[in-house]
Amino acid sequence: MPGAKQLILDVNDEAAVAKAIEHEHYDAVCDFIAFVPAQAERDIRLFKGKTDQFMFISSASAYQKPLSYPVIRESTPLSNPYWEYSRNKIAIEELLMREYRENGFPITIIRPSHTFNFRSIPLAIHGDKGPWQVIKRMMEGKKVLMPGDGSSLWAVMNSEDFAPAFVGLMGNVHAIGQAVQITGEELLTWNQITASVARAAGGEYKPCYVPTDLLAKTTKYDFVGAMIGDKSNTVIFDNSLLHHLVPTFQPKRTFDQCARESIAYFLSHPELQVEDPDFDAFSDAMVEIMENAAEKVRAL
Repeated sequence: MPGAKQLILDVNDEAAVAKAIEHEHYDAVCDFIAFVPAQAERDIRLFKGKTDQFMFISSASAYQKPLSYPVIRESTPLSNPYWEYSRNKIAIEELLMREYRENGFPITIIRPSHTFNFRSIPLAIHGDKGPWQVIKRMMEGKKVLMPGDGSSLWAVMNSEDFAPAFVGLMGNVHAIGQAVQITGEELLTWNQITASVARAAGGEYKPCYVPTDLLAKTTKYDFVGAMIGDKSNTVIFDNSLLHHLVPTFQPKRTFDQCARESIAYFLSHPELQVEDPDFDAFSDAMVEIMENAAEKVRAL
């Protein structure tokens, strides 16, 4: 960007960063990569007195699991006993808010839900190498794993819709000291999300429904945090605060549209088509287990 000054540094080298920004002051500092409290403590040391706003990316997965009330607002309790990632985000929020209350550190906390772009298609379950193997299975007419019965509601958001909301909070004096969720507003079931991806890929959605607690018993993948602590829960977000703070915020595209664009991008970029034979074998084994269980139930 013309006129921009670039500082390319390793933020983990605190001394080098401190020296580089010694005479700098920023309108806003945005932290997308703090995952444990020690990193937030470092950021406070680095940017205290050097920014008018510190924006921390937390996570909507930090909200109470299971929910005591189905509609999620910023006042919903933060408590996730199933996922360490979420508990660390909660601990960072508490640390930063305490610094705001006691020392005036100008914090704005952002809680996104499932945000995706052309390189990361949302799916309820996939292996460690990303979504391609699941997409490939649907293109080949194979069954794909679906936690529960696929009817829980989920909110996904394209990064191009996230960005205007985020920028609208940047430099916004009314956002200082606030936690604000930025989430998709089109509610879809996981069945609908996955069927949209299958259609976009020219494949077929053939779900193999697996109880979430059964998936969580595997030691091969961490489905306790990702499923029980997150994706298996119905989420209905109330974005009233965001609309109040950023009146122009309005997601512009449906997930169907985004799925077609994302799949087209994947198909035109072979480097994204990373096969995952381990997850493919795991999926085949789980399909066989569930089909055998169904046969046994029918025989009762």
